[in-house]
Amino acid sequence: MTLEIVTLADRPDLAPLLDGFDRAWPEFMAWDPMATLYYGVANELYPEFVLLALDPDQPERAVARAYSVPLSWSDADPLPVGGWDRVVQRATLNRLVGAPTNIVSALEICIQPDQRGGGLSARMLTAMGDNARRFGYDTLIAPVRPSGKHTQPDLPMGEYVTQTREDGLPVDPWLRVHVRAGGRIEGIATRSMVVPGTLAEWRSWTGLPFDTTGPVHVPQALVPVYCDVAQDHAVYVEPNVWVRHRL
Repeated sequence: MTLEIVTLADRPDLAPLLDGFDRAWPEFMAWDPMATLYYGVANELYPEFVLLALDPDQPERAVARAYSVPLSWSDADPLPVGGWDRVVQRATLNRLVGAPTNIVSALEICIQPDQRGGGLSARMLTAMGDNARRFGYDTLIAPVRPSGKHTQPDLPMGEYVTQTREDGLPVDPWLRVHVRAGGRIEGIATRSMVVPGTLAEWRSWTGLPFDTTGPVHVPQALVPVYCDVAQDHAVYVEPNVWVRHRL
């Protein structure tokens, strides 16, 4: 596929195409409270870190998008167990106080559902790294959401990441893309994304009854959602995998 990958800073007229990714993620993931700290301002404040992939044969849409964010994080400090949420929080605080940044974190690479399986995710990851290098950064970190983990929701993430193929690469397809690109798995972000909600909200997001206290297996969730009927509350605490790329 012949693609052009551009930043939103270079092509601000393409901003409407960023919304054209229906059903790309499970509905419940849109309700992480930390997400609004980034996505609410990304187009205006981080346009040089927003990428779109364009297919000249499909001018009405972007076939892929990628979001990343600069922040300050010391190499001496371990990457946070708070993962995606913590990165968004740190980047927001850095921006508000005008702190210098020294690292870029991936936040999302999203491929149109009908374009998956053709290597486009690897191309977007490479483009994200190249873009960070262009702005003088030498490190890209990523709180990776393993694409196959939802098929083994009860398996701890620490065990899941140890599964490898005969060639030594991860069994998980998305982790495999990162490792092939030179990324190094550094650990588990045990509470990378936290999505709380009332039982009515979880029913609307998933179509499931949420009528029994205990773990609930939700399609596309990496781990069970914990439901508490007496408290009218359920919470999803998603682990991710930290990967570091030296650029």
